Parts: sequence; structure tokens; C-alpha cells
Amino acid sequence: MKKIPVSEQNKVTKQSAPLKTSPSFAAAGAEHTDAEDPMAGLQADLDRFRDLALRSQADFENYKKRSAREKEEAIKYANSSLLERLVSIIDNFELGLAAAREQGEQSPIYSGMVLVQKQLNDLLAENGLQPIEAEGKKFDPNVHEAIAHEPSGQVSEGIVLRQTRRGYRFKDRLLRPAKVVVSGGPGK
Repeated sequence: MKKIPVSEQNKVTKQSAPLKTSPSFAAAGAEHTDAEDPMAGLQADLDRFRDLALRSQADFENYKKRSAREKEEAIKYANSSLLERLVSIIDNFELGLAAAREQGEQSPIYSGMVLVQKQLNDLLAENGLQPIEAEGKKFDPNVHEAIAHEPSGQVSEGIVLRQTRRGYRFKDRLLRPAKVVVSGGPGK
């Protein structure tokens, strides 16, 4: 709806009014026209402002809903940056665990590290972090990042041979894709 100032509306309606030829009729018509034009202009303004108020109210309701949805999502995924940094620390912890395993699985250091890893994994699982298991699964570009293809006689093409870095999901989002080596099928 095009907004026209009241003064311009009055000019337009006065210009478009038909001219009366009789002087007595013109005098009576002038009183009648002047009385209706301001009322028609005021009614048009009232309608326009009522429409503007309704639109503004609807826009504000949509804004409130969008803000509430964004706030809920921000709260839901607030820990994602912290967990992303923690996941790289867990990778290094797993490397240390593999080194401790070489010294013997009966070593007290290895046993302690296994307990700490279990506690960490339990804590992360409670907060919505799930590891992505990739080995032996079909390659999925949505959750896997292929870093190499290798020919394999036993495994068909497109199957993950090994995982070089574990991937994680945080609730329903991908936090970090798993880096994997994919089978290229039987070698030539």
C-alpha cells in the first residue's frame, strides 16, 4: 500500500472532484465536499495506521519467536567450542595410552590412564558427545574425511580400512569428521 501524505490526498481529491455549473449548487456542493474529504482522508489514515500497527505487531511476534529459537539453540550448543578443543586433547591422551600399552598392559601407569580415559569418555557421552566409528563401515562424506585410497584385495571399494583420527558428533551436529583411509577395491 503506497503511503500518501494527507495534504496530497486532499489536493488529489479536490482536483478530481467534478466541477458544478450552477453557483447555488456549487456553494452547497462545496460544503458537502469539504465535509466529506477530511473525513475520507482521516478514515484512509486510520485504515493505513491500523494496518501498520497490525503488521508491526506481527513482525514483533515473529521476532520474539525467532529470538527464543536462537537462544534455545545457543544454549543447546554452547559447549561445542569447548568440546572441540577437548577432543584434540583426548587424541593426544589416546596416543599416550598407546605408548603406555607398549610397556605392558599390567603397568600401573597404563591401568590409571585407562581409568582416566573411561571417565573422560563417560563425561563426554553424558554431555552429548558421541564418537563416530568408521572402520569397516561404508565411506560417508557427511561424517568421514578421506585422506587416502588404498587398494585392498579383501575389502570392496568404498569401505573404510582404518581411521587415523576419530570423528565426533555433538548431539545432532557433526563436531569433527573422522579422518579415514578408504579402500580402492582390489589392486591391479
